[in-house]
Amino acid sequence: MKLRIGIAGLGSIGKNHARILAELPDCDLAAVYDTNPETAREIAEKCGTRAVATLEEFADAVDAATIATPTPTHYAIAEQLLKAGKHLLVEKPITETTGDARKLVELSQETGRILQVGHVERFNPVMSKLEGLLTQPRFIEAHRLSPYPNRSIEIGVVLDLMIHDLEIILHMVRSPVKSIDAVGVAVLSRGEDIATVRLHFQNGCVANVTASRISPEKLRKIRVFQREGYVSLDYQNQTGEIYRLAGGRIVREEVEIEKDEPLKLELAAFVECARQGKQPKVSGFEGAAALELAVEITRAIEAHAATIEGGTP
Repeated sequence: MKLRIGIAGLGSIGKNHARILAELPDCDLAAVYDTNPETAREIAEKCGTRAVATLEEFADAVDAATIATPTPTHYAIAEQLLKAGKHLLVEKPITETTGDARKLVELSQETGRILQVGHVERFNPVMSKLEGLLTQPRFIEAHRLSPYPNRSIEIGVVLDLMIHDLEIILHMVRSPVKSIDAVGVAVLSRGEDIATVRLHFQNGCVANVTASRISPEKLRKIRVFQREGYVSLDYQNQTGEIYRLAGGRIVREEVEIEKDEPLKLELAAFVECARQGKQPKVSGFEGAAALELAVEITRAIEAHAATIEGGTP
């Protein structure tokens, strides 16, 4: 029997959820919901499903759901649907506050429902292919640049973009953060549009992470240095390279990657987890940990800005 699945929130991300879920073989796109009824009807017609007018009606129609609404609404919608016994994939960041994130994790455990968080880069074929090689990172360098999105501007670039790399770095390093040195600048938004941070971990690993959403170009790359060499990943072009020392010189090995759409892989994995009760690759726990680090970085940026404005050396 196919999983009845629905989508709450039909902005740019939710529309892509609808396109993919309508085509996945192991689920039935049973309902879509948006606060704009016209948008909901349009997507429903295009994807061969039905639009519902309320969250209550939505919950009655589905066994599982993806939440792609604006971040400040994630907690209230997810709470209602978890209490109604639905499996959930919540787009990143999981919630607006760390306290709400912890509450959702606890609620998913109490209800026995799957709670997955939409850190889609973990499903990038590049990451899937090479993460087995990323065993003991000593230094990490990540860059994520994007043109101004004109969406998600209710949050800064750390919560909007950098959080992808933060979740991956936490996954690879598996050590508590010892110290944070962060700076950021608001250019077109209320929150920071450019940010850079240096993270020191208790196991000695150091990570430099930069994110910008006012770049003229798109770039999503990460390099991971280990004792035996380093791995370079290009998420955008889905390419990977390994550099090793051999015969007294550095040699490059290109890795063959079978390209695919990360969002499709992520949603297919969620459907499988919901159908079989399997633990998701990025659970609510991992999503909450990434949010907590992103919030700490945002606070460090605000503290640094206050110091500069106050004229303190």
